[in-house]
Amino acid sequence: MLGPKQEAQGALFYEFSIDDHVPQDHLLRSIDRFVDLSSIRPHLAEFYSHTGRPSIDPELLIRMLLVGYCLGIRSERRLCEEVHLNLAYRWFCRLDLADPVPSHSTFSKNRHGRFRESDLLRHLFETTVARCIADGLVSGQRFAADASLIEADANKQNSTPKADWDTAAIKPDDAPRSVREYLDVLDDAAFGAASDVEPKFTSHSDPASQWTAARKGPAFFAYSTNYLIDTDYSVIVDVEATRSIRQAEVGSVRSMLDRVKGTFDLHPERIIADTAYGSGPMLGWLVDRKIAPHIPVIDKAGRTDGTWSRSDFQWDAENDQYVCPEGQSLKQFRRNYSDPNRGPDGKGVAKYRALKRTCQACPSKAKCCPNADFRSITREEHEDARQVARDIAKTKQYVISMRLRKKVEMLFAHLKRILGLGRLRLRGPCGANDEFLLAATAQNLRKLAKVFPAPQQTSEA
Repeated sequence: MLGPKQEAQGALFYEFSIDDHVPQDHLLRSIDRFVDLSSIRPHLAEFYSHTGRPSIDPELLIRMLLVGYCLGIRSERRLCEEVHLNLAYRWFCRLDLADPVPSHSTFSKNRHGRFRESDLLRHLFETTVARCIADGLVSGQRFAADASLIEADANKQNSTPKADWDTAAIKPDDAPRSVREYLDVLDDAAFGAASDVEPKFTSHSDPASQWTAARKGPAFFAYSTNYLIDTDYSVIVDVEATRSIRQAEVGSVRSMLDRVKGTFDLHPERIIADTAYGSGPMLGWLVDRKIAPHIPVIDKAGRTDGTWSRSDFQWDAENDQYVCPEGQSLKQFRRNYSDPNRGPDGKGVAKYRALKRTCQACPSKAKCCPNADFRSITREEHEDARQVARDIAKTKQYVISMRLRKKVEMLFAHLKRILGLGRLRLRGPCGANDEFLLAATAQNLRKLAKVFPAPQQTSEA
């Protein structure tokens, strides 16, 4: 028989528990076990006034942001709506059914104020990394580094050629926040001081973003997110925002390695990266700190005309000379200088030459220097470190490292496809840094939840 029509009737009393309505296998249940926000209030205490109205709980704001970044909710306005409606989100944020959800404008107020002044998001990220270390997900033996382009919130039609952009004419008091941040980082190694080469265009709304065509397609404004990961479980141990140019990205690896050493006392046995990080100064920096560079070397010494390249000549470090395949020596200096200010200084590029009469009488001159009177070879300052990297590239461990390097690229794919961070919402270097820190925190929390899922409760019959 047809049952009675169901109509909603308001009850006088309800017995309702949000916890009972959140599935045991829900992602937020697993993540919640690893979210430790006990240090937030002491960290922010000095940034709050002792008078006035009570503020919104900062732990609530952070939990809401974690929900957004863990589940790919990019808009804070939409995030507030989702938390208002979704019981699992309310449970994670410690909100009861009758508790109001903060306004979306509250996030902007706190982010541009006390969150940024206290570097709270960096503190949150490092707290999550410390939890990963405590749970045995980070050994600190093998690190991998890479960078990925994230499109900036800047319209390429609203831009100016660099020649028309006069920094001295900008009045900081009247400029937007992103322009003031751009002026603040002009001497920063990760931004303005990374390179003397000026970009072709500068955005009016976000001048610190880089005009780039690195994707071999239409150019756009972007920032680079730089990851330093431990390859055991792909845990992100550090992250940094930079300009989207190679010099800034390579420099960020040094900054991240130093920061991880100072914060967590992690000193890797090896660092894994692609060819962009294989310059002489970078390899020398790593070798000096006893970090094995599992990195392809940037080497332009090869020849295309079939003649002998530099790799065909043997380096004799004891006598400071190269030895050619015919057994002849190529030296930088052929006499001892009594003046200490003369002779090799160990810096820059040194040139080693063979004797002209030796080369003219050599039977292999056609294979060595057919168009020159004598053969010369240049040796860079960090050639010893470059040779260390070349020797490592011949080992079985290097082959394994090249496979492990793909873990960084998988994290970037997860960042863009799953978390939806293909384009930034916040502008300026600080905005990019905030988004990258929150996204990396979310990825580490999801990693903890995957490795250590929440125990399932079985219902009793």
